[in-house]
Amino acid sequence: MRVIYNFLVYIVLIISPLIIIYRIFKKKENPKRFLEKFSLQKEKRKTGKLIWFHCSSVGELLSIIPLIQELEKTKNLKQILVTTSTLSSSKIFEKFKFKNTLHQFYPLDNIYIINNFLNYWKPSSVVFVESEIWPAMIYELKKRKIKLVLINARMSKKSFKRWSYIKYFGKNILEKFDFIFPQNKETFLYFKKLGLKKIKFLGNLKFIDTHNDKFKEINKKYFKNKTILCTASTHHNEEEIFANLHIKYKKKIPNLITIIIPRHIERTSEIAQMLDKKKLIFNKHSENKKNLKDCDVYIVDSYGENKSFYKISNVVFLGGSLVSKGGQNPLEALRFGCNILHGNYTFNFKDVYKMLEKEKLSLKVYNSKDLEKKILILFNNKKNNYNKVRKLKKIGNVILKKNLTELEKIIS
Repeated sequence: MRVIYNFLVYIVLIISPLIIIYRIFKKKENPKRFLEKFSLQKEKRKTGKLIWFHCSSVGELLSIIPLIQELEKTKNLKQILVTTSTLSSSKIFEKFKFKNTLHQFYPLDNIYIINNFLNYWKPSSVVFVESEIWPAMIYELKKRKIKLVLINARMSKKSFKRWSYIKYFGKNILEKFDFIFPQNKETFLYFKKLGLKKIKFLGNLKFIDTHNDKFKEINKKYFKNKTILCTASTHHNEEEIFANLHIKYKKKIPNLITIIIPRHIERTSEIAQMLDKKKLIFNKHSENKKNLKDCDVYIVDSYGENKSFYKISNVVFLGGSLVSKGGQNPLEALRFGCNILHGNYTFNFKDVYKMLEKEKLSLKVYNSKDLEKKILILFNNKKNNYNKVRKLKKIGNVILKKNLTELEKIIS
């Protein structure tokens, strides 16, 4: 199995220039930084102890930000390296002010590239986040006797079935982690069924609030007298559902404005074309237009702006849930007291949404008609959820302390 995996990685490596050119064309790759994926570093490594965190994309990155903010205060830790795989996550990273933390793109999982990466950075300990399992890197880290942790680990029922088919190979990889900290009880049981012993449940990092010094508040006067419907982290087809909804509601609800925050901003042109066809007037956030009098739809075409719009919204729909993407994290919007709507596909945040529904902090919708009805219910619901949100903050603080305690043991 390992031989087959390495062979497939070599094939990817051979065709990688074509893949990268395509991704640059699609604005999914940084044309100035793609060489980092071949372990050609631009950043300098400081002398002293370095801990390395790796996560896939935006959600995973945001979940570890509070940990990094606390670990930066650790005196015996000279530097923190964060790697991610996506362009969007690199742009989110830039929004934070770190003194001793830097970002690089994760290298291809090829043994020569990996060795070059590890020889340069020389991490004392490594923390992979959620479901980032890279066999070649894991084998090499174990060979070098570098401590390796899987934090906020996530395994769905579907993933568990896949791991079960390659149980020997899978267990052999997962056993190389010194510790695994699952984010929920379901994942904990799946790891246990795979025969793993070094597992400990510490809670879901996504319950922890992320503080960002560069958080900008939107000037409310631009949205004065507007009834705001905010749709965040939307995927293909979801924007059209809300465009149609806006057309239906436009006459019923005076001064309605729909804010669309797409999950991937490179889709802005596609969304704009769809709105044009429907003859809806739209503005882009990047255009910085102050007169929104006749605006139907406001497209947020820049990363890391969600908080700004949650602050001015009463009703927020979380995307990736009306289409089968598994949903997006609702907790950030909830911290601003927003009323939350989501679709039926929330398997990526099953435990989070289960808790929110139990506390009556979110409403599930099953289709466009159900969405239409429930949005009106929430528009008439003028109360905010700040009292219940305090409970979430306490949960987050406990989870942060637990994870910090375990990490400090590992990196000491």
